Amino acid sequence: MMPYSASNDQPPMPPDEAAGQGSLWTGHRGPLQVDDDFTVLDDPLEQQDFTVVHDEGAQRVCESTLVVQGMYCAACADTVEAALAGRPGVLEAQVHAATRRLTLRWDPARARLSELAAAVGRAGYRLLPMQQAWAVSQRTRETRTMLWRLFVAGFCMMQVMMYTWPEYVTEPGQIPPDIVQLLRWASWVLSVPVLLFASGPFFTSAWRDLRLRRIGMDVPVALGILITFVVSTLATFDPTGPWGHDIWYDSLTMFVFFLLGGRYLEHKLRDRTAGALDALMNRLPERVQRERPDGTLEPVSLKRLQPGDVVWVHAGQAFPGDGEVLSDAATVDEALLTGESHPVTRRRGEPVVAGSHNLAGSVRVRLQRVGRETRFAQIVALMEQASTDKPRLARLADRIAAPFLVAVLLAAGLAGLYWWQFDPSRALAVAVAVLIVTCPCALSLATPAAMLAAAGTLARRGVLTRRLQALEALAGIDTVVFDKTGTLTQDRVVVREVWTRDGVAPEQALQAAAALASASLHPVSRAIVGAAGSVQRAPLAVQEVPGRGLVATDDAGRAWRLGSPAHCGLDAAASLGQGARWPADAPCACLCDEQGWMATFVLDEGIRAEAREAIEALRALGLRVRLLSGDRAGAAARVAAALGIDDVVADASPEAKLAALQRWQQAGERVAMVGDGLNDGPVLARADVAFALGHGAPLTQTRADFVVQSGRLTEVVQVVRLARDTLSIVRQNLAWAAVYNLLAVPLAVAGYMPPWAAGLGMAASSLVVIGNAMRLGAWRGAAPARDVLASAPAAATG
Repeated sequence: MMPYSASNDQPPMPPDEAAGQGSLWTGHRGPLQVDDDFTVLDDPLEQQDFTVVHDEGAQRVCESTLVVQGMYCAACADTVEAALAGRPGVLEAQVHAATRRLTLRWDPARARLSELAAAVGRAGYRLLPMQQAWAVSQRTRETRTMLWRLFVAGFCMMQVMMYTWPEYVTEPGQIPPDIVQLLRWASWVLSVPVLLFASGPFFTSAWRDLRLRRIGMDVPVALGILITFVVSTLATFDPTGPWGHDIWYDSLTMFVFFLLGGRYLEHKLRDRTAGALDALMNRLPERVQRERPDGTLEPVSLKRLQPGDVVWVHAGQAFPGDGEVLSDAATVDEALLTGESHPVTRRRGEPVVAGSHNLAGSVRVRLQRVGRETRFAQIVALMEQASTDKPRLARLADRIAAPFLVAVLLAAGLAGLYWWQFDPSRALAVAVAVLIVTCPCALSLATPAAMLAAAGTLARRGVLTRRLQALEALAGIDTVVFDKTGTLTQDRVVVREVWTRDGVAPEQALQAAAALASASLHPVSRAIVGAAGSVQRAPLAVQEVPGRGLVATDDAGRAWRLGSPAHCGLDAAASLGQGARWPADAPCACLCDEQGWMATFVLDEGIRAEAREAIEALRALGLRVRLLSGDRAGAAARVAAALGIDDVVADASPEAKLAALQRWQQAGERVAMVGDGLNDGPVLARADVAFALGHGAPLTQTRADFVVQSGRLTEVVQVVRLARDTLSIVRQNLAWAAVYNLLAVPLAVAGYMPPWAAGLGMAASSLVVIGNAMRLGAWRGAAPARDVLASAPAAATG
């Protein structure tokens, strides 16, 4: 095969091209082949995708993030945690019920992951790597099965209601007994597939819980379904018996349909929120085309790539690692990584990041970082942590759920015994209604549904949430503290003022200085060139003195110097004679010619364009804004004055920053800190809520609760608003769950709520909670700051 041409961006055909391009899985990773004995979980190569190894002193600790299949409720999470607790080598196991993710910290010297997975398997659940559990084929199969169950329940419910309706609208005796019996037989036949197929997940989960001597949320549901069907069947087979009047096929099918509908919506909500992480993780291709030394291509697994490899990335495929573009240009979509919705163009020599998509043509890329060293992997790690975090309100709801279920069973039994004394024919109906109506699904979904919806919305905006609990804390803050350098200001210097000697115009001085500075890449040189615009003349020779400045000689033989005052030969005595001046509290560069001092360029960090807008919007939300900087007092004061910040702490070391933050917290303030530098790590860790900007130091991001990938400060405002809306919806959901139970339970116990109404009420309560949380999934952010200012009184409401 002939090697490719360097001028052609079309890759050579790979050796296995005859098999088609199906080997290039551009949208997701393919499913792993997991054996029943879970041995694949012990493969070190596979563990790289879901396990991180930490060295804690002399001990190596592994932290794995896995998906638990077969979970439906908070009680299931407790079951999985109990199956792992106390086993040799298990240091910590935490399951998030809403996302079905397990965070497992274990000692590889004392346990194997396959053994721990087998222990969970004996409890009735299955541990899978996230890439397999959330592969497109697996998710499609799961959704299709749920839709089939929902369809069967809905179709049978409509037919059963049609056969039952005549008994509701006619007087006894109006319909001949043989017709009544025929309608009952037809209802029974239609209820069998609802019991055996549509209700399968409820019975499977309930049986698993009972075998483990636990009570999960599906236990009362399964009991209600089974009792309703058995009693209705007895009445159908023996119309003159003690249960002859108790026909509840309509209640049974309606209850199963509404409950399955609620769980399907919950599944879709999880796809929209936790699915933001799943979509991110499955962006990388399973296999890529790597270039051989002779220029031909070979398909290799993503795990086999090494820094320095040259790969071809086809249109629609994600870049497998961080690298450098070798083709002429590439059109790249980085929306999921940065929040920027517009495609960007990367030219030859410019960087591309793993996880971003190539939108047009085939691109040749030299990889620089792969695997866990990429920015993509760091983002995934941050989002994994958020998806397994349990907010305080969610942990409280989980603790309440288990004893509440025991109380439900006791209440149903007591209600049935009470009614048996007065009206045995209604006792069973009341007990079933109490079992169904008090299922605490809405209570368990109230908090995680809203917070996961908010985290998913932020992920789509390019803001990563590391702790769901931070959303609750952020809603209650009253102070926002900003670092200065790199946060409120840009990460480059600009020319703020130009001071010149008599007879020299500022524009003239800038042109002369830019002629020297154009030969240097120093930040000060680039600032001068940027301020001058086009450079009209250039010296013949420029020499750079590291740490001091530039020396040049023009074509007329005149000497020029650009740099620090000392580099230009200026001192306090010389400045008196030449009229030279330079600021004492700001960085500067001086320009000198053969006559001496010509100009001083006062430098400053450029303030971010959106900084003032963000600060005004935060004030409109009723928040106090402070500036906490380690820079000189003069520089900090200038930035604060430009942005309208009155409270400034400058010249602060990392220890002084931490002390200032602690003083504010001891005074009762709840503080959110926004920073990007390495020295901001301690205050970010100590703040009630911490924001890190995407361009900041990696260590800073590990201390933050939110990482703003785009670096736009206005996103901080949007996160605050969303946090307030989220907490408002959480409170609405909890209030609804409480009010529902306070109203529904007495009605069921008093006999005013038949089983079909109980099923409808329980399903409706869950749907209300999920639907209310889904509003956060459609959250599009606030109006610009000028509109926020006009609506400040309403800003804190949901």
